[in-house]
Amino acid sequence: MNTTAETNTVDHAIVSPDQWLTARQALLAREKELTQLRDQIARERRALPWVRVEKDYVFEGLEGRRTLAELFEGRRQLLVQHFMLGPDWEQGCPSCSFMADHTNGMLPHLAQRDVTLVAISRAPLARIERFRQRMGWRFPWLSSHGSDFNHDFHVSFSPEVQARGEVYYNYAMRPFPIEEAPGISAFFKDDAGDVFHTYSTYGRGVEVMMGTYNLLDLAPRGRDERDVPNKMEWVRHHDRYAPAPQVAAASACCHAQA
Repeated sequence: MNTTAETNTVDHAIVSPDQWLTARQALLAREKELTQLRDQIARERRALPWVRVEKDYVFEGLEGRRTLAELFEGRRQLLVQHFMLGPDWEQGCPSCSFMADHTNGMLPHLAQRDVTLVAISRAPLARIERFRQRMGWRFPWLSSHGSDFNHDFHVSFSPEVQARGEVYYNYAMRPFPIEEAPGISAFFKDDAGDVFHTYSTYGRGVEVMMGTYNLLDLAPRGRDERDVPNKMEWVRHHDRYAPAPQVAAASACCHAQA
């Protein structure tokens, strides 16, 4: 993040309230177009065909071994955060952790809409639980260690696959630098107990869990990220941030420049 003094310089047109209102109303029309488009895309997403999950995936959780069908916890809809925590990793991916930081408060609201949310990683359960406790998260987090689940949903890549130079991620072959990738998958369970895969999103699609970004997009300086391939380079685990910088008062700045 750029924290140099020149970022305090006003670099926008300063107008009258009436001129501002005219510009704001023009932007509002564009915002409404975006809202309507988002609603339309959501309808198209719900209209996608489903795929029956035929494989018997089993996960390790605090309550013991559980099948994919059992993760629904009596509900019909399941959302899975594919959390990047590899078998030998000491801590979870900072960006996945940024996503998960928004989860605790959503859990009761999702449950009211017949949705269960869990995280799944390839790390052994003991490693997952140690990190979950450190972060203070309450959502269920299960281990798929020894299962094909992560590979079948294209969020984990074997050394043999990586050695080819490209992996199948976000519905295309592409280079990917590490063995784990982020994603979100949705499932439905019918009255007969059959489970269906309904949707998965990857890449920037996972920003749906990053509520902080939605608020930053309203702020005058937006996300204020550097134009580099990993724009989330600034993100840290929430217990690893340095104290937030304090903005000096205007009078102090003036004295400093005198």
